[in-house]
Formats: sequence, C-alpha cells, structure tokens
Amino acid sequence: MITRRSFIKTTTLASAGLLVKSAYAAKGKGYIGLQLYTVRDAMQQDAAGTLAKVAQIGFNSVEGATYTGSQKFYGMDAKTFAAALKQNGLIIPSAHYRLGQEKTNGTDTKGTILHEWDKAVDDAAAAGIKHMVCAYLSAEERGNLDHYKKLADEFNKAAATCKKAGIQFCYHNHDFEFEAQDGELPYDILLNNTDKDLVKMELDLYWVAKAGKDAVTLFNQHPGRFPLWHVKDMDNTPEKAFTEVGNGTIDFKNIFAHAKTSGMKYFFVEQDRCPGSPFDSITKSIAYIKGNLV
Repeated sequence: MITRRSFIKTTTLASAGLLVKSAYAAKGKGYIGLQLYTVRDAMQQDAAGTLAKVAQIGFNSVEGATYTGSQKFYGMDAKTFAAALKQNGLIIPSAHYRLGQEKTNGTDTKGTILHEWDKAVDDAAAAGIKHMVCAYLSAEERGNLDHYKKLADEFNKAAATCKKAGIQFCYHNHDFEFEAQDGELPYDILLNNTDKDLVKMELDLYWVAKAGKDAVTLFNQHPGRFPLWHVKDMDNTPEKAFTEVGNGTIDFKNIFAHAKTSGMKYFFVEQDRCPGSPFDSITKSIAYIKGNLV
C-alpha cells in the first residue's frame, strides 16, 4: 500500500536524482568521455579499432594521453587522428601533456610545456583539442613551495600560448599536491599563483578523495575553475584501489550536483588499473553513469 508518507519520500528521492542530472546537463552537453590511458595497451596495438570499440560501448568523447617524443597522437599526425575520431563519432575536448623537465634517455622531451610547446599547441588545434592539460609531475619535477611558484609562472606562460590558439590550459592533480609543506599545500600555490582565467584545473576526483580532501569544498572555494573532471572510483579496502565508477566509496551524485559551481564542461572516466579487461571495466562505469548521473 502506498501511503502519503511513502509517496512523498519516493517523489523527493526522484526529484533529487533529476537535480543531479540537470546540474550536469546544464554544463556537460551530454558528453561522456574516456581518458584513453585506460585502454592504453589496446590503443598501442590498434588505435582505430580501439576507438571504434570505445564508441560502441557508448562514449562520445575521449581525452588523449600520448603526445610526447614523437609529437604524434597514437602514431598519427593531428589531421589523421582527427579523421579517425570523426569516423567513430568521437570528439576530443582535451589531451594530456607533460612538463618536460624530466629528460628521456638523457635528452629533452619534445612536445612538452618546456620543449617545443608552440608545435604542441599547433598540433592540438589541428586535432580539434580545446583543453591542453599538464598531466603529471614526476618526482624530480616536484619540489618546495618556491619551486611550485616557479611552475605556476611556467603554466601562465604556456597558457598564454594556448589562448592565442583558442585553447584552454589546465592542470591535472594527483594526491602529492595536497601534502602540506610549511603549513601550505602545493595545490593552493598553483591555484593562487596562476591566472584564474588562463589556468584552469582538471580535478581528478579519486586523487582528491585519496588525499582526504573534498571536491565540493574546492568548487565552492574556487567556483568556475574546474572545467574538466576525471571520474574514477575508490574501492572500500585498506589499499583504496581504483575501481569502476559506482563500485566504490566516492559520492558522485553529490559531486555531480555541484557541476555548475565547478564550471565543469567535460568529464572523463579513467581507471588506471583494471582487474581484467579494461573494456569490461569501462562498460560497467558507463552503465552506472548513464543510470545515475547523466
């Protein structure tokens, strides 16, 4: 029997779900993305076939992860890569890049922020990329707070070059940026010492949670600063390992309800390590996202 109380409870829960979905829809434009690092081995073996499989699973956007060294996208020049994406109905709003302070076999790595960035920006524009993201700082590229201030200056310069090509520069976090030094967080140094319009953030929701921080608090402190998200879950074990979206402990419904505050435009599923086939994992993740978040 449906009582007045149970009816109100049911409709209230349904309304909450609609609010989560509409908050994303206002910014996300219906795109569900995949960071191609998740299927990196398959991309290396058969990029075209892998893109087709990703699209078949239901993703309609991707984020690149390989532009260094060869200055190609998965072995393809910018125009060839763009054509392969278009053939599969995919867009590439974003791609990852490295700082380039760390050398490769003793030589500078091209196509990085510090080495031949102009060409990287030109190729990104040719491929249709709208966000160029500093993906990671290796151990030797990190340092004290003064070093992070210098990195902020480098990011401002790189972002100014991006802006000339109509591209937004962003920075992608892990958890080390939230380890305090002299009472301050490197992440705050990067946020506060970069131009808020030139340098945006790609917030990795897993690493923020693993660092013991709250994504929504960051959104409220820096509204509009987070146009990109990495959506990956954390399992309920002492290891806090990667797991499929919806299979772990992160409250994605609450986070997605604050998409507008964050400034989110695109998000990308990423699972650095999968228990079996990454295609099985991303199929589970997208099913949860479609059923609960968008």
